[in-house]
Amino acid sequence: MSKDKAILSCALTGVLTNPKQHPVPVTPAQMAAEARDAFNAGASVMHVHLRMQDEGLGHLPSWDPDVAEAVVGAIREACPGVIINLTTGVIGQDISGPEACIRRVKPEIAACNAGSLNYLKLKEDGSWAWPPMVFDNPVAKVQQFLDVMEQCGVHPEFECFDVGIVRAVGMFVKNGMFKKSMGRPEYNFVMGVASGMPCDADLLALLPRYLCDGAVWQTTLIGRQEIWPVHQKTAELGGMLRTGLEDTFYLPDGSRASGNGALIEALARCASNAGRAIASPGEARALLGLGPH
Repeated sequence: MSKDKAILSCALTGVLTNPKQHPVPVTPAQMAAEARDAFNAGASVMHVHLRMQDEGLGHLPSWDPDVAEAVVGAIREACPGVIINLTTGVIGQDISGPEACIRRVKPEIAACNAGSLNYLKLKEDGSWAWPPMVFDNPVAKVQQFLDVMEQCGVHPEFECFDVGIVRAVGMFVKNGMFKKSMGRPEYNFVMGVASGMPCDADLLALLPRYLCDGAVWQTTLIGRQEIWPVHQKTAELGGMLRTGLEDTFYLPDGSRASGNGALIEALARCASNAGRAIASPGEARALLGLGPH
């Protein structure tokens, strides 16, 4: 069991969750308030998705650099020393939107989706929940993102939706696509997407053997209360911990979370149960190989 301090990350809002149906933050003020609650509960890293600031109340994503600046600026003001982790996921070859946002706000971390996935989900009756789609992340696109991140001094967090993608990250490192100046290689095992890796503690226990030398890893666990034993397993195996309203609305007892702060409080208990202290923002930077703030 690892005794390294645990980095807690909060995924504040997600991509498409409708704020009319679920209490997800959208505006800069809402994002900052939720981030502050998570920060006070121990989260050093805020994973940020951007939403359109429109009459639709932010149901759709935005790649407006002005929105990025407003949201990230509000979070940084509310949480002194916080680490920003900016989303980058887009369908298709055009990465100009996330690139513009990265260049504007200079996050210390940005997501780097490390492989393609048939992104599927079924309804109970066997029909598709949405039209089958490919979340396309070919190597050329990964390279484009890594080039932008290198230019902007941003640390990539490799999002891995399947075991083959985990193994591909080691190839990116060995090939030199990932530069030593970017810190330590960081893997994010995304578990719970219906057509990706299941949220399964037994599978999780196998994954660290496929990491490259010197790597850091964390889990993103998507689901309801069944995710919490796997969060606990992550803490026990030495992984870093992430949750938030992007990933779940449910606490370990099955009740609905009042917000991101309550979810991070539950995540901190997982770390404590494993005998691990919570990393401060400065300690998180050191663990990830980032430069001083």
